Amino acid sequence: MPYFNKEIISDLDHLYRINLINSASGFKSANLIGTKSKSGYENVAIFSSVTHIGSNPPLLGFFCRPTTVARNTYDNIKETGTYTINHVHESIIEEAHHTSAKYDEHISEFDKTGLTPEYKRDCLAPYVKDAPVQMQMQFVEEYYIKANDTILVIGEIQKLYIKEDLLEDNGLINLSKANVATINGLDTYAIPKLKIQLDYQRPKL
Repeated sequence: MPYFNKEIISDLDHLYRINLINSASGFKSANLIGTKSKSGYENVAIFSSVTHIGSNPPLLGFFCRPTTVARNTYDNIKETGTYTINHVHESIIEEAHHTSAKYDEHISEFDKTGLTPEYKRDCLAPYVKDAPVQMQMQFVEEYYIKANDTILVIGEIQKLYIKEDLLEDNGLINLSKANVATINGLDTYAIPKLKIQLDYQRPKL
């Protein structure tokens, strides 16, 4: 099987190394984060780093790249404290992926894609219309990662909207029913299907 040590990885072509390491961690979530600046400019961008932090309180985190260049999502979150997280589903993959393009802060990715903003219950930030899972988030705290100059942003779920028929009796959101996408590496998408749900495990006697 192919083998890479630290030195080999360091000497790899830049793009090859990015693809290799980004896919080494396994499938990642595909989410669109919606924000709006105090000036009223909408922004929506795809992230593959949204992760569960805790359930009580309900916290999610995501990683931002260095802020030495324009990061509209991060700037808007720090400015307003409010953002939304929206699951990417099969029918919007291409539009969602295009939000990774770098537009100026006054240009909305909603205007450059087929994605539609949606506003609910006085939430300042836009949701992505028809996303099967939509969450209103409130910024809680951030942590600077010195090792690679990135930032872990942590937010608390304020409101959670789930498409009909996805919520199971035990509280599981069955994402397979909505053809929710996942990301392999940087730009490769898959649609996972539910295989099996196992019982909570306890030590064998």
